[in-house]
Amino acid sequence: MAIHLPNRHLFIDGEWRETVLKKRIPVINPATEQIIGDIPAATAEDVEIAVEAAKKAFSRNKGKDWSSASGAYRAKYLRAIAAKITERKSELGKLEAIDSGKPLDEALWDMDDVAGCFEYYADLAEGLDAKQKAPVSLPMETFKSYVLKEPLGVVALITPWNYPLLLATWKVAPALAAGCTAILKPSELASVTCLELAEVCREVGLPPGVLNILTGLGTEAGAPLASHPHVDKVAFTGSTATGSRIMASAAQMIKPVSMELGGKSPIIVFEDVDLDKAAEWTLFGCFWTNGQICSATSRLLVHVSVMPSVLNACQKTSQPKALCYSVRPKKALHQNFWTDLSNGPKKLKSLILLKKVAGLVQLSVEDRQYDKTLKFIATAKSEGATILSGGGRPKHLNKGFFVEPTIITDVTTSMQIWREEVFGPVLCVKTFSTEDEAIELANDTQYGLGAAVISNDPERCDRVAKDFRSGIVWVNCSQPCFCQAPWGGVKRSGFGRELGEWGLENYFSVKQVTQYISDEPWGWYQSPSKL
Repeated sequence: MAIHLPNRHLFIDGEWRETVLKKRIPVINPATEQIIGDIPAATAEDVEIAVEAAKKAFSRNKGKDWSSASGAYRAKYLRAIAAKITERKSELGKLEAIDSGKPLDEALWDMDDVAGCFEYYADLAEGLDAKQKAPVSLPMETFKSYVLKEPLGVVALITPWNYPLLLATWKVAPALAAGCTAILKPSELASVTCLELAEVCREVGLPPGVLNILTGLGTEAGAPLASHPHVDKVAFTGSTATGSRIMASAAQMIKPVSMELGGKSPIIVFEDVDLDKAAEWTLFGCFWTNGQICSATSRLLVHVSVMPSVLNACQKTSQPKALCYSVRPKKALHQNFWTDLSNGPKKLKSLILLKKVAGLVQLSVEDRQYDKTLKFIATAKSEGATILSGGGRPKHLNKGFFVEPTIITDVTTSMQIWREEVFGPVLCVKTFSTEDEAIELANDTQYGLGAAVISNDPERCDRVAKDFRSGIVWVNCSQPCFCQAPWGGVKRSGFGRELGEWGLENYFSVKQVTQYISDEPWGWYQSPSKL
């Protein structure tokens, strides 16, 4: 079944505009390695136009058209966007799958989450007006004080390729709800659905310039956007290395940033667990979305007494089931199933998890994520680790950027595979003997995004959750994400929080207003008339 890729330009000031230099980037289907279309390649010239459009939209009609309008007014647009996303769910899901390499069902679930996120922030926008002028308790009766929350201004939103539209929505929805105007710059590796978001905004009549969408290379579009003097904040999700460069650039102008960066998250499995449940969450936590999740629990720490049993349960779970992702209703996510990728590749049949399973790995134009993943596996083997299962390209697939989901044992803490983020379907395994040792190993990382603990002892789970140095903790599960709960990390996984009310706070400036209410003179000096 062929998928038509819409031919789009940049979205600036409510209109489709060709890039100034008329440059475009090919779109590659990662399952076939074929060019299936192209997207516009913005440069600094286009960034200048987009920032000016956003700046004008923020202050247009003294802000009454957007930034100073009521939260309820902005909520109507967010709800309209959500409705359009739902209406176009099937089409958008197919575009997401063929562009980013996701299985179709996962892409369709992402579209549900996109619509839900816009709805959630519409609710929060409606509640903003009642929260303005929140009083501040003061120790002196001669003064009263209140707080105003005001939109920061023009914000740059720079997003990655693993959840193209969903992670863009995590930023776009709260930024617009707060009253900011925005320039979204998605990854050049998967921008197709973000350009369709532009079409949705055009269809619902979002005021011109409120959301502008620029596709293009990071060096040519992302860098000039992040460093632009009229951009008031940068929100970034991506690699730690790129985040560091954005922070350095923002520091020159004392510009606020929020960062959701890399991860090397642990999952601790204690000896008192149900083995099948432990295997289910272990596999899901590392191999969901092809292992291409910054929060993937890719370091399995398992109690030495149940190590063989847990690995056997994982391999048992990997037996194929005759299920089809793209044409049947979704079944239990922990099961292995045959995938009919008929909405991208030409009916390639491949398994999703472990030995005989092929996970789809997105091609990276700059560093070839596919080659990078295979190199990580080869390095682990050369350093003395054991490739228990997977480790290469599935033999029956000659085309496409496929990597077998891989389990690596005999890992030491000095190995690259233990310390660095792979961003692919690779699980490294290490044993522990005591709870203290497990915590020490779990926290032995420069990252701190997610962490999981699997145990039937509630008190132990509470202790471990408290001792994890991470922004997110999962107990007896891995990877659930709800737009109502905060998301973000510590250490080199970044700072600031997305989602929930915390995500909305990212886009506000807080203003104190204090009034002297006494009729008496302040009296800090004696009036000359009384001398």
